[in-house]
Amino acid sequence: MKYRELGKTGLEVSEIGLGGEWLERHNTEEVKEVIDVCAKEGINILDCWMSEPNVRSNIGRAIKDQRDQWIIQGHIGSTWQNGQYVRTRELEKVKEAFADLLERMQTDYIDLGMIHFIDDAAEFDTVINGEFMEYVRQLKKEGTIRHIGISSHNPEVAKMAACQGEIEMILFSVNPAFDMLPPVSNIDDYFVESYDENLGGIAPEREELYKLCEQNGVGITVMKGYAGGRLFDAQASPFGVALTPVQCLHYSLTRPAVASVMVGFDNPQHVYEAVAYETASEDEKDYASVLASAPRHAFSTGQCTYCGHCAPCPVKIDIAMVNKLYDLATMQKEVPGTIRAHYAQLEANASDCIGCKTCEGRCPFHVPIAERMRKAEELL
Repeated sequence: MKYRELGKTGLEVSEIGLGGEWLERHNTEEVKEVIDVCAKEGINILDCWMSEPNVRSNIGRAIKDQRDQWIIQGHIGSTWQNGQYVRTRELEKVKEAFADLLERMQTDYIDLGMIHFIDDAAEFDTVINGEFMEYVRQLKKEGTIRHIGISSHNPEVAKMAACQGEIEMILFSVNPAFDMLPPVSNIDDYFVESYDENLGGIAPEREELYKLCEQNGVGITVMKGYAGGRLFDAQASPFGVALTPVQCLHYSLTRPAVASVMVGFDNPQHVYEAVAYETASEDEKDYASVLASAPRHAFSTGQCTYCGHCAPCPVKIDIAMVNKLYDLATMQKEVPGTIRAHYAQLEANASDCIGCKTCEGRCPFHVPIAERMRKAEELL
């Protein structure tokens, strides 16, 4: 298992994480079996947004002897009322539900205290400037949560979070299908049967979000990485082709600022299918060729997705990284010193490009790489 820094939190999280939602369907023994396999495979981060009491208790029992090995994303504002999940900002109920989470998870702290599920910009403003956020700050001051996070599906809200200053990481929905869609405040809009035939390429709001998070040191953990399994079925996929779990994971993990993909595991086999990513070949990870040749909604020509398909470079330039740093730099009026420093530390950079364009022949999206290397050399 490989590990990545989660923004500026100082936490090292596994590239593959555990999204707990599917565990609601299982009993104590089955939940423990899945979590034990996750631990054995090196997974060290889990998300528990669910308010249902039994699943919280089952997860707590499964990790009680290994609490220090787990980084927990625990949600603030996810409550259980009258036998059902209710998202609320009503502080009395919020506090009661969070205390219940701590008790059932058998812990006195949550690593990542998640402001639960905001997809509306007006609601974000209300939460951040009201008593809800004061409660979150209090939890952090007491050490009951170690870091402040938020979950959202809307890139406009997520961008507001990335610039807020106190929010250190975002749980965000990332996959190649959702990435083509404009911002919405209703997550169900992402699961429509078909998309507008004119869609193509990553929506600029999402592309900007990923770069903004990278620039600000705000880490991203991913939800909906498989689009609910829709991407595994050519008939259900908006692209008209099927992707594998490994390809979906590679797509998410090549977005700027992404540290971990929280995968929903129904059984140990699902864990093994996900962690196979760590030993997969480049051909097995290759989502780009599949999407570029898809019969519907292929990604835009000329748009770099940092997939790495252009490698290997004869002079050993990490082309995807140079492109990423160049794109980050162009967001600013002046190039940040941190980007220049990162660029300078590369074993080879754009100045080493010999203009052979062999990379361009391998690029599924026909990016003018040699020209971008020239521009990157001038800028950086």
